[in-house]
Amino acid sequence: MSGLFTPYKIGPTELRNRTIRSAAFEGMCPGNAPSKELFDYHTAVARGGIGMTTVAYAAVCQSGLSFESQLWMRKEIVPELKKLTDAIHAEGAKASIQLGHCGNMSHKRICGCTPLGASRGFNLYSPTFVHKMNHKEIDEVVEAYGNAVRLAIEAGFDAVEIHAGHGYLISQFLSPYTNHRRDEYGGSLDNRMRFMRRCMEAVVEAGKGKVAIFVKMNTRDGFRGGMEVEDCIKVAKELQRIGADAIVLSGGFVSRAPMYVMRGQFPVRAMVHYMPLRQWWLKIGVLLGGRIVSPSIPFKRLFFLEDALKFREAMPDMTFVYVGGVTTRKDADKVIDSGFPLLQMGRAVLEDTDFVNKMMADENHCSACEHSNFCIGRMYSLSMACHKTCKDITPSLEKNVRKINRQNDRAERKLGYK
Repeated sequence: MSGLFTPYKIGPTELRNRTIRSAAFEGMCPGNAPSKELFDYHTAVARGGIGMTTVAYAAVCQSGLSFESQLWMRKEIVPELKKLTDAIHAEGAKASIQLGHCGNMSHKRICGCTPLGASRGFNLYSPTFVHKMNHKEIDEVVEAYGNAVRLAIEAGFDAVEIHAGHGYLISQFLSPYTNHRRDEYGGSLDNRMRFMRRCMEAVVEAGKGKVAIFVKMNTRDGFRGGMEVEDCIKVAKELQRIGADAIVLSGGFVSRAPMYVMRGQFPVRAMVHYMPLRQWWLKIGVLLGGRIVSPSIPFKRLFFLEDALKFREAMPDMTFVYVGGVTTRKDADKVIDSGFPLLQMGRAVLEDTDFVNKMMADENHCSACEHSNFCIGRMYSLSMACHKTCKDITPSLEKNVRKINRQNDRAERKLGYK
């Protein structure tokens, strides 16, 4: 049997196999609370054979919210989350929750205050001015991370994943692109790691030995002037020292290089279509300049593997989780054979929640996801959904998806995938 389908213990948690549903934001939490849609999706993924499914991007406090339909960890939602984790466990899978703070990627009408950041600035995407966090605000967010972990344990989660990448708050402190502070939280890499260090110390104190502690971080920010591999390896070593059980190796900056995170074409048409009318100015901006601000980066299988291997080589005694472009059983086996004991998948288990079961049954199984990124364009306004199952897709959007899929098909043939 492939090592992919053998159990693996991480911290106090044992998974039935090596697969994890990655923390791809669902947009399924109206009122910042769990919904039936969220419940049905994650239980379906669990039923589909996954080792562990991750509820995505829960804000540790109100100021950390970046979307109206984003989960916000607080005492009153714990009973509903417990129903979700119980249902996931009943299907034989483990449950994880990603915890984070968006920092400057928000708006006052969503997060309840002027968005916080490592440094002051302006968020073009909202648009809004950004407030440089003072020491009191830093202390409050650090405390919120610990409290969020305690709530996750109470809700029955087996693991937490701290989001320290993709240009959100911890990443904003780490990256010289967004951190221009002159105090003990800015300047040298050691200083820029101070906020992350304090948040992780609160997480470890709250959760070590009770839940598996994962951290998602960048292998690189994906643009000139951001973090590169060498400094990111130093960050990973610090996370290991503090007490992280596993590190998820991703990359990119949603405010600067979003397609480095996801690959493929920026979903302009879908994003513009689903944006609310009150954001008419943003609709026009995305339509006219979306592809310029967020240029496409061609999709290829296992697109983070080359950089991820550098981390594994530098830190052979750390558990690294691979994520990025796993679309076939052969891809998954290659990741395991390359020394990564666990792997995460997002779009493949959105397109088909039974993907893991099908990989188990057929060593040649391949995901039918065509990477049009329609799901990503829709999630910024509504919930994430594949175009194949989306009931509100229009003929015009279907035509656009078919066009993108033809382009992707030609690109895959050139890469020898078909």
